[in-house]
Amino acid sequence: MAVPTSPGGRPRQPSLAQLRAFAAVAEHLHFREAAAEIGMSQPALSGAVSALEETLGVQLLERTTRKVLLSAAGERVAARARAVLDAVGALMEEAEAARAPFTGVLRLGVIPTVAPYLLPTVLRLVHETYPALDLQVHEEQTASLLDGLAHGRLDLLLLAVPLGVPQVTEIPLFDEDFVLVAPKDHWLGGRGDIPREALKELDLLLLDEGHCLRDQALDICREAGRDENTPVTTSAAGLSTLVQLVAGGLGVTLLPRTALRVETARNDLLTTGYFADPAPARRVALAMRAGSARQREFEEFAAALRGALRGLPVRIAEG
Repeated sequence: MAVPTSPGGRPRQPSLAQLRAFAAVAEHLHFREAAAEIGMSQPALSGAVSALEETLGVQLLERTTRKVLLSAAGERVAARARAVLDAVGALMEEAEAARAPFTGVLRLGVIPTVAPYLLPTVLRLVHETYPALDLQVHEEQTASLLDGLAHGRLDLLLLAVPLGVPQVTEIPLFDEDFVLVAPKDHWLGGRGDIPREALKELDLLLLDEGHCLRDQALDICREAGRDENTPVTTSAAGLSTLVQLVAGGLGVTLLPRTALRVETARNDLLTTGYFADPAPARRVALAMRAGSARQREFEEFAAALRGALRGLPVRIAEG
């Protein structure tokens, strides 16, 4: 099939409406369902897909009386069409943000060891200060969040740093100390001067692989001189489970200060201890794509969030 050209001799280009129609058919493999999804009549949808095939000079669909199938070319073009439509959607969001900051959608990714403890403050700030902002929260592990940021699925991340990832800009919010959580009557309970070296011999409980807090805890232990071959026999998917394991006498763990009240309150089977200065700590920050059109908006959001977080047991970072 020859590729049609414009009067100037250049190849004709598909319209967004044609791409949107084809992407819907490729997803549903059903004209009626695709038409309903994008609010187009079936004849108009069919015409848009046929026009796209004519414009590109390839057959995208195999039509029968009972079903619709993608051709080999259709499979490839469908992926490209979705990418184009996603990019156009991102462009429109960027333009909207430039016209009116703190309006429209903000897709915020948060790691599980931050979400339960900071989201109440974040949500209150958005509700009171940015009521026109449509905040959508996604709780995922760090690797998944970074993938979502890179591919445009997420706009802004709230997580522990440093990330060391190219093309990602970090906006520091605060530093917080780690606290030792141990079973009741543990010999380190109640102390405020625990040396890091104490971690060398303790039965340490950690989160599962993939949680950045696990890696941070292991780094702290290595700095304290703990043998890397010392086994970690028990791990958990979340901090709440981890604390319950500690209460059951299986070992000790490290919690960030912001999680301490939520995870240990009203549990008389636990005790806590604080490290001597300088205590092991982590930094929490916002992260965005380098060069984001919403950079100024996100920096202003970070400054407002620092102010809102001053009541927490953290050390606010300089703006």
